[in-house]
Amino acid sequence: MRWIRFTDTSGTHYGLVEDDRVNRVEGSPFDGYTRTGEWTSLESVQLEVPVMPRTFYCAGLNYAEHAIEAARKRGQEPQLPKQADIGYRANNALVPHGHDVLIPPDARTIHYEGELVVVIGKKARHLTPERALDCVLGYTIGNDVSERNWQKSDRTFWRAKNADTFKPMGPWIDTDFDPSAARTCVRVNGKTTTEFATAAMIFDIPTFLCAMTKYLTLYPGDVVWMGTDGQSPDLRAGDVVEIEITGLGKLRNTFVRG
Repeated sequence: MRWIRFTDTSGTHYGLVEDDRVNRVEGSPFDGYTRTGEWTSLESVQLEVPVMPRTFYCAGLNYAEHAIEAARKRGQEPQLPKQADIGYRANNALVPHGHDVLIPPDARTIHYEGELVVVIGKKARHLTPERALDCVLGYTIGNDVSERNWQKSDRTFWRAKNADTFKPMGPWIDTDFDPSAARTCVRVNGKTTTEFATAAMIFDIPTFLCAMTKYLTLYPGDVVWMGTDGQSPDLRAGDVVEIEITGLGKLRNTFVRG
């Protein structure tokens, strides 16, 4: 099943995507739903982010090449992380597939980060590796946009990672997707600039969920962004960034000067 949130003339709703059509539902994938029998074309609706999370989590440095390059840029000896560390992002930064990413006037070095996003469907605490994925509703795609100069100069990531529009996510939640054989491909203006095996994480999804729920409760609608690999070119106004995860879909956004 593929779930979207969309807006039409009657408001914002959840819907199920089948081929190129959307069946509007009453309710949500988190609280229960009924099909309305109302169908519309997918291209005619305005997509929203597929879920507005209660808590927005993100994995830190979870792919080898990305972790090594980050250490080198800091002038440090490259070392892979020794534990699954989690961070947070801000909901104000979320925008859907097709929405513009606004480059602030004083931003200088803007990069993308193509990420697999885990969407939590059930309340969970003290998960075990064997049962960790039982709390997962499905998956979507995220672009963790960063301003690298601010990331270096500020004491926190408050603007480098969380400026308005810096977190595109979508286009839908796929409940049947299997990341094990998928590949993540990022294109800028149609040219492939990054490609890697989606599942080639330093710490896999169950490891993160188990580590997190040792100390905190996950709730339906929470999202966990799983990190990225490779490096991004410096993005400019007018660039179109498309992140494709095979079998899951494509997230596309245009970068414009704010």
